[in-house]
Amino acid sequence: MGSIGERVRTKGFGQPEGLLGRFGGWLMVRGNGPTEKQLVQLAQLQPKDHVLVIGPGPGVGLLAAGKRAAIVVGVDPSETMLTASRQRCADLIETGKVQLIQGDAEHTHQPDQSANVVLSVNNVELWPDRKAALTEIHRVLKPNGRLYISAHQKWLPGGQAGLATDVERAGFDHVETWTWEPPGRRASTAVMLSARRPPH
Repeated sequence: MGSIGERVRTKGFGQPEGLLGRFGGWLMVRGNGPTEKQLVQLAQLQPKDHVLVIGPGPGVGLLAAGKRAAIVVGVDPSETMLTASRQRCADLIETGKVQLIQGDAEHTHQPDQSANVVLSVNNVELWPDRKAALTEIHRVLKPNGRLYISAHQKWLPGGQAGLATDVERAGFDHVETWTWEPPGRRASTAVMLSARRPPH
């Protein structure tokens, strides 16, 4: 059996479930919400874009993206979070603009070269195999497709430089990283990354 800390991390944030998962979702809305909206704004989504959101959690960024893009697919391993996203994005789901699928960064269940944009906020640090996940993201992105990642700086394995290196090794170019200070006294510094799948 894992420690209490590991259980809270997994059931509250990694694969939210039950009471801990619902509490984790509440914290995500408050803590991740501004960063998700910031990443959607940075992506400059267009009405024709097909967007993949990895780990949408309770759906704050999913809703923001769904208001701008043609289709937004959210992939999350947690049924608790998928339920929260369904509630938050009910109107957009009804119109077909938002779709939800149970999966993860390594298994998005999306066709090759199907997305213009991939977004990920505060879950890259939870990916068991970052190389495999980035390979999967590269597969589903169209040529010239764009990747945007944000992660808590203090919990990011390998730090800002390590993430950039892994993204470049996965075949992306135009890789840029920077830090951003989310609003709120308790918010922690975010590492942000943008990259592109090359045209060929």
